[in-house]
Amino acid sequence: MKMKLFVAASIAILCLSGCKLVKTGEPGKDGAGGDQERVSNVVATTFDSKLVPALREKAVDLPALQAAIKSGLDGAGKSYGVRVGGAGGGWNFSVKGTGVVVEEDLATKAAVAKVDVDGDGKPDATLQLGPVVKGTALRDTTTLYDFSTFRDQIEYAKLGRALNEKAVSSLSLPKGSLNGKKLSFVGATAIRSATEQPLIAPVSIEVAP
Repeated sequence: MKMKLFVAASIAILCLSGCKLVKTGEPGKDGAGGDQERVSNVVATTFDSKLVPALREKAVDLPALQAAIKSGLDGAGKSYGVRVGGAGGGWNFSVKGTGVVVEEDLATKAAVAKVDVDGDGKPDATLQLGPVVKGTALRDTTTLYDFSTFRDQIEYAKLGRALNEKAVSSLSLPKGSLNGKKLSFVGATAIRSATEQPLIAPVSIEVAP
């Protein structure tokens, strides 16, 4: 009997010696819930007070940006943009413009309106109206959000989505179709090719009466 107890105790000690005890994070500090709380706080304290003013201050007129891109995307990026993630990450630009909606798709979760800003009747850019917004241009177009200050890539990705959601919820648009309406916008876009039409995440859209 003593021998059995000795063997059992030995096995237990060996198991414990091969295991690492990991402390569970406190609620609101670690894990998915903690990430979301931190991200929500960042958005609440920076979106209106810092991000939107920064985008407005840096915003380049869309026709001027597109003309610069035709002369060379990297040159336009160095003059007006911010690059995140090296050469493969493309350039992020703050943009503004005024145009007429010539196409729209409001029936999907990723609703969009395409605008003509040069008067030729053809779309020059696409405004994302949400609720689903693609990309992380709002996060990446300024230097407000430094990856090194976040826990990991997952939390950083959550920030991108949260900023998109906040931007969409802040838009004030009339009900019904936007086709033929003239509007002014400010937002952010990521460009990876000189032939790519801007897909803009707007933080402001004003529709002419």
